[in-house]
Amino acid sequence: QVQLVESGGGLVQPGGSLRLSCAASGSISSFYYMNWHRQAPGKQRELVATLFASEGTTYADSVKGRFTVSRDNAKNTMYLQMNGLKPEDTAVYYCYVVVPGYAYWGQGTQVTVAS
Repeated sequence: QVQLVESGGGLVQPGGSLRLSCAASGSISSFYYMNWHRQAPGKQRELVATLFASEGTTYADSVKGRFTVSRDNAKNTMYLQMNGLKPEDTAVYYCYVVVPGYAYWGQGTQVTVAS
């Protein structure tokens, strides 16, 4: 069983940056893909970014060019670098990891973009 813990959220002004982390309690080196999702109040959870085992990445159109997903194998950690933040990026951000036979969600971290 792997637990995922997100961190790095907070309050930031429009145009600012944050880096979210998703730390796994065990090895996730055999993952198929890892996602960042977000859910704003009153809205459905949406996919923000995907990192594939092949190192390929995909992004939602709304964040393309502003967000970057990456990972550090040695630390069993995935990151989401968010630049040029906008008020509409305000949401709870969740990481999601799929490994052979299992899928795991983190508990979420709040990101609020406001002046």
